[in-house]
Amino acid sequence: MDKNSKIYVAGHRGLVGSAIWRNLQSKGYTHLTGQSHRELDLLDATAVKSFFDREKPDYVILAAAYVGGIVANNTYRADFIYRNLQIQNNVIGESFRHNVRKLLFLGSTCIYPREAPQPMSEEALLTGPLEYTNEPYAIAKIAGLKMCESFNIQYSTNYIAVMPTNLYGPNDNFDLEKSHVLPAMIRKIHLAKALMNGNWPTIRTDLSIRPVEGITSDTPQEEVEDKLREYGISKESVELWGSGKPLREFLWSEDMADASVYIMENVDFPDLAKGKTEIRNCHINIGTGKEISIRDLAGLIKETIGYDGEIVFNSSKPDGTMRKLTDVSKLNALGWKHTIDIEEGVKKMYEWYVR
Repeated sequence: MDKNSKIYVAGHRGLVGSAIWRNLQSKGYTHLTGQSHRELDLLDATAVKSFFDREKPDYVILAAAYVGGIVANNTYRADFIYRNLQIQNNVIGESFRHNVRKLLFLGSTCIYPREAPQPMSEEALLTGPLEYTNEPYAIAKIAGLKMCESFNIQYSTNYIAVMPTNLYGPNDNFDLEKSHVLPAMIRKIHLAKALMNGNWPTIRTDLSIRPVEGITSDTPQEEVEDKLREYGISKESVELWGSGKPLREFLWSEDMADASVYIMENVDFPDLAKGKTEIRNCHINIGTGKEISIRDLAGLIKETIGYDGEIVFNSSKPDGTMRKLTDVSKLNALGWKHTIDIEEGVKKMYEWYVR
């Protein structure tokens, strides 16, 4: 990519998109374009076509998606498959019609079978049943991956699919119902510490920025306590879903952004398809290759925040996949490796949240 190439980052205000935007700027790219959801609804095919007609981007990074944690994935199943398929179809379709020079599609390692051999290599795709709780989202992401692959095979486009592991970082979603596990833990433990210490200014500041089901900074104290208790947050303890035994891999979002820009600059689809008699599984896992149990992660966050209460695991709630570690050997062989490990990342994440 040239420094003055026009680059469209779809989802430029989200967790990954905002990090990619900052990374591109730091490397001297000056012609970036992005639209908020209010400015451009990616579910609207006509609006997406008009945007591409007007902006004519040279490169596209598709970081926009409808995402959430285990509760949201299992509850809003239709939304997760429908919205993500629509976004992908519209953006990839218009990229093809406008002869975009290169596209990067961001998926997720939840595309792999529930019982995939660990660590999960790219070759494990479609070798077994998916995890039930996030199956609709995973199917949408597999479809996006296969769309990129199929356009490349039929039309010699240069669309690359990357599958990041669990991401966290600045601009993450901290919604108590819909967020992923790590930001949810940080917010829950942050609020529990404030409750324990009777620190209501902190609680009300938090709720003024991120209301919980209509509970805001102006809500009476008793109602606030009742609502937080529904989410497992009290003066005495924090309740978390599952047994705490599942192992998870986490990648700092700014590392993910750096990997994405590195691939846009240095890797083309022919590099990934070379030597294959049947062109498939050309996507790239992006992760650390390291894992931590949910129980140990909770302990790390508890220590980082300085919370003295109890962490309680509700084993009647689902765990999801017990282990989900990515094989990042392909990525490392392409010349990129992560820089931020979980201990440093949690500290940076909490500092960002407090700010």
